[in-house]
Amino acid sequence: MKIAMIGTGYVGLVSGVCFSDFGHEVVCVDRDPGKIEMLERGEVPIFEPGLDQLMARNVEAGRLRFTQDLAAAIEGAQAVFIAVGTPTRRGDGHADLTYVMAAAEEIARAARDYVVIVTKSTVPVGTNRQVAQVVAAANPELDFDVASNPEFLREGAAIDDFMKPDRVVVGVQTERAGEVMAEIYRPLYLREFPIVTTDLESAEMIKYAANAFLATKITFINEIAALCEKVGSDVKQVARGMGLDGRIGKTFLHAGPGYGGSCFPKDTRALARIGQEHACPMSITETVIKVNEETKRRMTDKLLELCGGSFNGKTIAVLGVTFKPNTDDMREAPALTLLPAMVGGGGQVRVTDPQGRREGEALLPGVTWWEDAYAAATGADLLVVLTEWNEFRALDLGRLAKLMRTRRMADLRNIYTAEAAREAGFSAYDSIGRVGFSDL
Repeated sequence: MKIAMIGTGYVGLVSGVCFSDFGHEVVCVDRDPGKIEMLERGEVPIFEPGLDQLMARNVEAGRLRFTQDLAAAIEGAQAVFIAVGTPTRRGDGHADLTYVMAAAEEIARAARDYVVIVTKSTVPVGTNRQVAQVVAAANPELDFDVASNPEFLREGAAIDDFMKPDRVVVGVQTERAGEVMAEIYRPLYLREFPIVTTDLESAEMIKYAANAFLATKITFINEIAALCEKVGSDVKQVARGMGLDGRIGKTFLHAGPGYGGSCFPKDTRALARIGQEHACPMSITETVIKVNEETKRRMTDKLLELCGGSFNGKTIAVLGVTFKPNTDDMREAPALTLLPAMVGGGGQVRVTDPQGRREGEALLPGVTWWEDAYAAATGADLLVVLTEWNEFRALDLGRLAKLMRTRRMADLRNIYTAEAAREAGFSAYDSIGRVGFSDL
């Protein structure tokens, strides 16, 4: 089957590459000539483990190619996926559908034969019906269907998520569209991965409901962590005790500095806005958004206390700035709240991150970039573990402590323990939801 993928951002590129690995002929389209040239050279514009090798293999096999020419890409395609950005709209928190509707109109004007137009982008409920209206208005003679196929890819594990999904959600209106989508996902049907086929509105809502629930779990354990610090509990033990309950589950119960990334912040805001528009307030989701921002600010206070009440004149080494490990994504990362606060307070901030520099240099003015944790920590007054990259999980704490001017650590991912930090020679250690120490 021939598939056209409109948009080569994170979702579009990963999906297009994986569909080609299923054996489909895939053409990925993007208006950015620089991005297309990069892809044609075999270079991947995002960091996702294993994506470069998978892309190269399918390009070599002739199943995958890239172009700026949308009309050529959709010629003969049975399905055209829209995987363009839906950023938060300024002023009201809603998802901006400008790019989705522009892509739909362009597809309509270029298509000649029956095609299923599939929305892969995360969009508010009702968007696919709007897409159908746009297409019908732009090309009244076109024979087409629309489908909703939301993505559930975790950055850093996207290929595995695509190839071995918890479920695939497909929203369709007609049996004909359902048959096309079933053929596209046939390799997953054959391996008996769950395929949820439903109506358009339910498919759209599943995506928002799932992300809002996961964001709620993260925010809940962060709020519990704040209380643990007050009463002397250990949030890691609390989370383990909770997570062993099959009704709750252990995933997304890791306390930290607040969620970030491309999905949770945008999707929770969009869901809250949808509720407001339909006079059905999403009170829990609205509270989650509020508490998540408060969590990030609370982290700033924690760092400030470790610096003796002032960042001015302090040298601070920060390990990791991406919103999570195994990605170069900086969108809504806690680092974008914490580091500007330290720089603005007069701190000299040193940063090391395996993949964060490409985006971070523009987003974090005033910091300096270092090759590794030990170099960044040399002469520092505070060490901050902000992203739990594997290379930060087994550092030589004794070596780090000896390199520092003032031996203080803020472990915002609970990688280490107060006991280990004390034994290594640190004079102060704080984490999230656990008892720390200070010999200052």
